Amino acid sequence: MQILVAKDNRTYLGNDDFELVERKGVGHPDTICDAIAERASSDYSKYCIETFGKPAHHWFDKVMLIGGEADVDYGIGKITKPYKVIFAGKVSYHVGTKRIPVEDILYKSAVCVLEEVLTGFDAKCHLVVVNELVDYQGSGRGTSRYQPSSVEALPSLNNPELVSNDSNLLSAYAPLTTLESLVLLVERFVNGKDFKMRNPDTGWDVKVLGNRFLDHYELLLNMPFLAKDIHSMEEYLQRKQDVYDEITKFISEKFDIKVHLMMNATDRNGRPYLTALGSVADTGDVGVVGRGNRMNGLITPMRPMSIEAPAGKNPIDHTGKIYGVVANEIAYEVYKAIKMPVEVYIFTAKESRLNNPDRVIVKVINFTDEEREKKIIEQIVKEQFDNIGHVSEKIIYDRIVMW
Repeated sequence: MQILVAKDNRTYLGNDDFELVERKGVGHPDTICDAIAERASSDYSKYCIETFGKPAHHWFDKVMLIGGEADVDYGIGKITKPYKVIFAGKVSYHVGTKRIPVEDILYKSAVCVLEEVLTGFDAKCHLVVVNELVDYQGSGRGTSRYQPSSVEALPSLNNPELVSNDSNLLSAYAPLTTLESLVLLVERFVNGKDFKMRNPDTGWDVKVLGNRFLDHYELLLNMPFLAKDIHSMEEYLQRKQDVYDEITKFISEKFDIKVHLMMNATDRNGRPYLTALGSVADTGDVGVVGRGNRMNGLITPMRPMSIEAPAGKNPIDHTGKIYGVVANEIAYEVYKAIKMPVEVYIFTAKESRLNNPDRVIVKVINFTDEEREKKIIEQIVKEQFDNIGHVSEKIIYDRIVMW
C-alpha cells in the first residue's frame, strides 16, 4: 500500500465565496431504494451467518422503485395502484442443497423500510416485490461463487487473504462546512421521531437544497403534507406556516447564522404539496439505487464525490462499499488529530488484498509538511486497514447508513 500525504493548495470550501449542497430525505424514492437495498443485504448476510456461519455472495445494488398511483385531494389520500420494488443483481439461492429464502428476505426488507418512511403504509395493499436476481457465473471465474457447493466454499469475514472483487476509486472529506451541516441536520430534524409526533400530517419525501454566497445562507425545503389531513388551501397554508416557524426556530437554536428559508416552491403556482403516504412515489415517481446522497448523506457537487453506489453491494469483498466506509473514517480521524481540513482518496485494483489497497492519498489544506503530522496520518491509515475485517461486520450488524 502506497500512502501519499500532500498539501492541498485550495482554500477550504467553507471559506469560498459560493457553495451549493443538497440532501434527499428518507422518503425520497432514490433514498428509499438505497435503504431497501442495504437492508436486504444486511438481512441476507445475517441469515447466512446464522445458518451457515458465513455470509454468501450477493449484489442487491440495482433496486428500483416504481411508484404507485393515488387518489389525492383535500381530505383524500388513497393508494389505488401499489408500489413495485424490483431487485436486480446477483445472489446465492443455495449453499449446497440448503435453500436460502431469498424472496422472503427481499419482501420483508422492503416492507421494513417502507413502514419506516411512509405514513399509513399497508404492505398487503401497497406493495409488489419483483425478484430479478440471478446466480450466473461471473466473468473470468472457473465456477460461480453464487452457486457454492458447500459451506466450505463461502468466504469468512475476517479472512486476511480476501481480495477486492472490483477496481474502485473512493473519496471522502472532513469536516463538513456550516452549510453542509445545516442541510443534513434540517432534514434529520423534520424527518425525526419527535417532529413527526408533533406534526403527523407531514410527509417524509423531504428535499433540502442549500446555497451560500459569502455569509448569506438560503435553504429551499420541499416537504409534502398528507392529503387526508388537509381539507382546504387555507388549512394547508396555515400548517405550512406552523411547520415553517418550527424549522426556523430549530435553525436559530442550532446555528449562529441567519438563514433565508423557502418552503414548498410549488405553492407559488397555487398548488399545495399533498401526497397519500408522504412520498411522490405515491403517484408514479421512480427511484433507483445510487442516484441520491453519497456516503456522508449529502450531494456535494463542489466537493470530491465518488459516484460509487454502495447500498446493497456485497459487504464481504466489494471495496466500492467497504472502502467508502474506511475513507470517511480516515478523513474524520485525521481531521480530529491534526485539526486541518482533509480529503481522502483510495484506489485499488481488482484482486488486491482488502487490507492492502494500491494507493491511499491524503490531501490536507494548510499542511505544513511536518514529519510528526505525516506520521500521525500514516498511522491512522494503517490502523484502518489493519482492522479492515471488522468493517464488514459493522456494515452487516450496525447498519451503517450510506445515504
